[in-house]
Amino acid sequence: MCGIAGIWNFDGRQVQTDTIVRFTDSLKHRGPDGRGIWHSQNNAIAFGHRRLAIIDLSSAADQPLQFAEGRYTIVFNGEIFNFIEIRDELSAKGYKFKTDSDTEVILAAYHKWGQKMLKKFNGMWAICIYDSAEDYCFIARDRFGIKPFHYTITSNRFAFASELKAFRSLDDFIPEIDERAAAHFLKTGFGVEHSSFTLFKHVHKLKAGECGIVKQGKIELHTWWNTLDNLVAVPETLAEQAEQFRELFYDAVKLRMRSDVPVGSSLSGGFDSSAVVCALAECGRNAGLQRMSKEWQQTFVASFPGKSNDERPQAEQVVNYAGVKAHYFNVHEHEALEILEKVLYDFDDVYVGMPVAPWLIYRELRRNNVVVSLDGHGADELLGGYVHADGAWLSNAPSWFQHPKNNLNVVNELLAYTGKSKVENTITALRQTWPSQVLYHPDFKNYRKVLSAYKHSKDRYKPSYWQQFINTDLYELEFPEDYGNQIPEHLDEVNQKLYRMFHFDVLPTILRNFDRMSMAHGIEVRMPFMDWRLVCYAFSLSGNSKINNGYAKLVAREAMKNRMPESIRASRVKIGFNAPMPEWFSGPVYPWLMQQLEQPSALIDTKLLKTTVERINKQQSWDWTSTGNVWKYVHYLWYENNFLKSA
Repeated sequence: MCGIAGIWNFDGRQVQTDTIVRFTDSLKHRGPDGRGIWHSQNNAIAFGHRRLAIIDLSSAADQPLQFAEGRYTIVFNGEIFNFIEIRDELSAKGYKFKTDSDTEVILAAYHKWGQKMLKKFNGMWAICIYDSAEDYCFIARDRFGIKPFHYTITSNRFAFASELKAFRSLDDFIPEIDERAAAHFLKTGFGVEHSSFTLFKHVHKLKAGECGIVKQGKIELHTWWNTLDNLVAVPETLAEQAEQFRELFYDAVKLRMRSDVPVGSSLSGGFDSSAVVCALAECGRNAGLQRMSKEWQQTFVASFPGKSNDERPQAEQVVNYAGVKAHYFNVHEHEALEILEKVLYDFDDVYVGMPVAPWLIYRELRRNNVVVSLDGHGADELLGGYVHADGAWLSNAPSWFQHPKNNLNVVNELLAYTGKSKVENTITALRQTWPSQVLYHPDFKNYRKVLSAYKHSKDRYKPSYWQQFINTDLYELEFPEDYGNQIPEHLDEVNQKLYRMFHFDVLPTILRNFDRMSMAHGIEVRMPFMDWRLVCYAFSLSGNSKINNGYAKLVAREAMKNRMPESIRASRVKIGFNAPMPEWFSGPVYPWLMQQLEQPSALIDTKLLKTTVERINKQQSWDWTSTGNVWKYVHYLWYENNFLKSA
């Protein structure tokens, strides 16, 4: 794990040493364990690497690394978790290795299989390999875009780096906002990260599952991975599906315990991170895996005392159940305000939420000399964590006219966690289900589709309340990469929603967030739920195996029976790992918000937005919706007025 950078001057100009060093060291936080620099024979190409030593801690594994008598030179950010198995396969074919690193395995695999090596890898990566014999660079990003690869290319130069901020260190690079990408973010909150666009004009990124060749001043890219091409046969019963899910999940955890440094986990107290910690503890005690870290017992828990999203009590249950050591620390709004601008700088982009909590938790890992964290990211988007089981049932409820008693029982079972009365639950259900209730009559079988199409058509041309703050001229800017036509129609409704979340909007953004917040402290995050075998298996299951019986993530919950605290395994409540923004906006963060709203912007009507923020604060009516919408504008304002400055 590390930070990578590179420059290729197509016109033959030499890359000056101080230029590549400055470019590389702008990523020092990603790799605090050392710097490596390489120049091609004519000095027109230079690679830089900041190392976070995880596998093979010796200097022999330093990057840039060469192979085949110097024909191939690589810089690589990520981990190949199954590198031992691939190395054994290559050794049987006569390959010799000088290191115990996964980086050398990549080079040998490329020498043997070329691009086809990518489908053999189980891991996360951003790779650039220069082939001196053929004079080209091969670049590639992992299946789901866990690790970043940003680049800029002109007729004279190709340059790449792990983060946007690195490009500001190039002498002739002028950072400018790409207003199409910015406007699209402000309209959607997501929907940009999956694309090739960034907030910087002229800086693009490899998309998830994409690779390509850079040669003779040109770049040719293509998609090497499509999840739908790799679906598998699954058992028929939920019990059998859960058993197979558990086997894949536990193997994913075991592979991610391979490390020559201590391994820990960021624990929120929700189902996902709790499942990881409990599986980690079970696998750790059984041992028997090559290169498994002997230090895996530490967990880190951020607590928000007295706030609505504090999950410390749930985390304590997991800690006691798994028998691991916990580091608890409290997050207060005053400290959050003190570090806020440092966090925003490290964040490297913009988002709908305040990223303080993950920044702090990974700082705590580094302070305790734990530099690898097994976390639960990806499970929500893969298994329906954001699609409430009650909402999924209500949207397709049977007719109340034909099944009133049965529906009433289901509603009160589903909504029991709200603590409301049966009457209140029934009213809630009727409000959400009435459009579909005429379905009991065959003459109206297409009513829902017609109503849905009408609503979509009506809303498409009606800017939502929160979009009124975008400059009118820029609001209509067309964003050229829409994923709407890429949602596979043959999947059921639940899986279509999850496929979109996983591949196109929510998860790509979440992965970016946690990469930046963890790597700000030189922490490597590993995600068992993102194992490609588990992902393909999960998308081969029907939506009913994920959202059913009043639960989301049903197959995973069944898989973890008797392997984690039952109160967490069976909980329908989802809190989410976020700063308590509604409470903080009413407190000391508010003056900082107002300060940002004094900044100029070509994209945002700050005067109108400021008036709205003042009214909400006066009414003390901050909630998760209003804070999320206000924050994305405020975060963007800070970015526009602070982040564009040259390094």
